[in-house]
Amino acid sequence: MAKSDTSTGLTAEEREAVKQRAKELRDQEKAGKNRAAGEKAVLDAIAGLEPEDKPLAEGLYKVVSEVAPDLVPKTYYGMPGFANDEGKIVVFIQPAKKFKTRYATIGFEDRANLDDGDTWPIGFAVRKWTPAVEKKVTELVRKAVS
Repeated sequence: MAKSDTSTGLTAEEREAVKQRAKELRDQEKAGKNRAAGEKAVLDAIAGLEPEDKPLAEGLYKVVSEVAPDLVPKTYYGMPGFANDEGKIVVFIQPAKKFKTRYATIGFEDRANLDDGDTWPIGFAVRKWTPAVEKKVTELVRKAVS
């Protein structure tokens, strides 16, 4: 019986993301809290995205830069993200092509102040960057860092 590609429980894309994360952690340890290094890593990650995902990541980058300039650009499993002053990711974008999904996801980690009672969304599917999407993401990022 041939060994399946997912015999380890992870897809090839997931294994690649884990490898990227290990490299990120080594690079971040070397760079410390160097904002310029994080900025370069995120801009490089955005530049390497597929045409469908690039405008979404660029839109998120613009919004976070304007609304939450204290968040530090930082890659997260190879994905563009933004961290708080403790180096913990607050918001990131998972490109659709990375895991072969039909939409990108803008995700918020538990450090984001999006609490709304006993349940609230932390991930948002995005297929196209529009003025309405930009407005919604702006509101979410603003609330996340409040």
